[in-house]
Amino acid sequence: MSGRSRSGARRPKRPGGLRRRLAVATWRPSKDGRIYARMAIDATPVLEYVEQVRARTGERVTVTHVVGAAMGRAIRDVPEVRARVVLGRIVDFATCDIGFAVDIDGGNDLAPTCVRSADEKSPADIARELTPVLAGLRSGTDAGFRRTSTIASHLPGWTLRPGLAFAGLLVSGFGFNAFGQRGFPLGAAFVSNVGTLGLDEAFLAPLAFARVPVYLAVGAIRDAALVVDGEVVVRPQIVLVATADHRLVDGAHAGRIVQELRALLSDPSAMD
Repeated sequence: MSGRSRSGARRPKRPGGLRRRLAVATWRPSKDGRIYARMAIDATPVLEYVEQVRARTGERVTVTHVVGAAMGRAIRDVPEVRARVVLGRIVDFATCDIGFAVDIDGGNDLAPTCVRSADEKSPADIARELTPVLAGLRSGTDAGFRRTSTIASHLPGWTLRPGLAFAGLLVSGFGFNAFGQRGFPLGAAFVSNVGTLGLDEAFLAPLAFARVPVYLAVGAIRDAALVVDGEVVVRPQIVLVATADHRLVDGAHAGRIVQELRALLSDPSAMD
C-alpha cells in the first residue's frame, strides 16, 4: 500500500517492492568467484527455425525456448558444471533442468519457472509446457508463487536474509518442496531473456540461495555486420552472456558450453 509523506502527500507505490526486498536480503558486496562468458551469434537459423516450428505445430515457440533447449543439452554434455555446493560439498544435479525468468507487470517483478529434463525436450515441447505456467504466474493464479510472495511480503526485513538462507538450503540445496516452491526451482542452469526489456546484453547477478551454477542472459536481436563466407553482410545478431560459479565452472568448461551452444543454435532442428 502507498503511504503518506510528512507533508501529507500520498507516496506512490514502489514498483517491484517485493523483488527489491528480496534483493536487499540476498546480496552483499560481491566477494565470491564468478566467471563470465559472452558470445554473439548469427540469429538467422534460430529465427527461421522458430517461424517453421510455429507454422508446423501451432505452438508459440520463441528464441528463449530454443536457447533453453540448447542450454539443457550443453550442461548434459558438460556434466562437470551440473552441480551445486551444499554445506561445503559439491553435489551433482541428477537431471538437466532449466529455469526460466518470467517477466511480470512489465518487468516490475520476476518469477521463476523450471522445465525438468530440458535436454530431452524439443523447443516446441518446452513452449507447450510453459504456456499454462506463464499464464498462471502473470495472472496471479499460480498457487505456489502466491504462497512464496505472501510469505516474503509479511516477513520482517531483518528476518529475510536468514530466512532466504534457510529456504535456499532446504529447497535449492536438498531439493525439498517447501514455501510454495518445488525442489530446485531454478534448475541446473537459468535462462533470462533480457532482450524483451530492450537490453542488448546483460550480466546476470547470481542468487546465492538458489545454488545455480550457470545463468544465461539472452539479449535483444539487432542487425549487425557479420562475416559470412568471407564477405561482410548484415544479419540479425543475438548476444548471449553467461555468469557462472567459478567454484564449479572454469574456462575450459565455459569454452565447451559455448561450442555446444554455437553448434545447436546454428542448426536448431537437431533438437527436434
